[in-house]
Amino acid sequence: MSDNARSTSGPSMAHRLIAEALGTFLLVFGSLSAALFAADFGTGANGTSLGIGFVGVALAFGLTLMAAIYAWGPISGGHFNPAVTFGLAASGRFAWKDVGGYIVAQIIGGAIGTTLIVLIGLFGPDGWLTRARDGGFASNGFGEHSPGGFGLGAAIIAEILFTAVFVLVILGVTHGKRGAGAFAGLVIGLTLTFIHLALIPITNASVNPARSIAAAIYGGPDALAQLWVFLVFPLIGGLLGGYVHRGLIERIPAPTQQSEARTR
Repeated sequence: MSDNARSTSGPSMAHRLIAEALGTFLLVFGSLSAALFAADFGTGANGTSLGIGFVGVALAFGLTLMAAIYAWGPISGGHFNPAVTFGLAASGRFAWKDVGGYIVAQIIGGAIGTTLIVLIGLFGPDGWLTRARDGGFASNGFGEHSPGGFGLGAAIIAEILFTAVFVLVILGVTHGKRGAGAFAGLVIGLTLTFIHLALIPITNASVNPARSIAAAIYGGPDALAQLWVFLVFPLIGGLLGGYVHRGLIERIPAPTQQSEARTR
């Protein structure tokens, strides 16, 4: 194959998988570092917390996703989330045959992210890593492991609905004719932020099975026992968002130049 042919054929599957792993790594490493290192950090001279709180953690998720989308999205499409990959496939925007490879790359990237957090923690203050693991390592949970004490039913409904909303927004802002163009990454990052603002008290906010797996690896037996919820139901939410977009939103005619001119 000539150099010209290579340059016009787009990124290879290997490059796309590397980009997915890198993007998921950044999302997990950056956001869970914020949750574990900075959320409850210290107190100031007047007794107030110096930590960023759950608002700061929500922003960390949105900002890291935004950075990953702009850095590696042009290579792989910027999924960084198995539920998004499922949703894009359900909508017809992504080939089902490529779903497995993307998900494996995302899981590997996320696991590397939490493993490096553990590496940092090994050299942290005495007992920090043990406390982080005993606290679930920012894993998702329900019942006694929900930050707000929400039960299994609430976790199932919330994860399905918020993931579906997330996928619907992604499909809308990346639409070829009526999308947000260069601002799509900003909109998607801010959407993940508001989802975390609402969802952290319920389940500690998954909407991403790769993120849930990455945290549960080090979160102890309780996190692993509840992990199935955050694998199954975000994927269902992703499929729901993809099929709703394909069945309803895609059928809405895109604005033509003539109709746009009429509105001016």
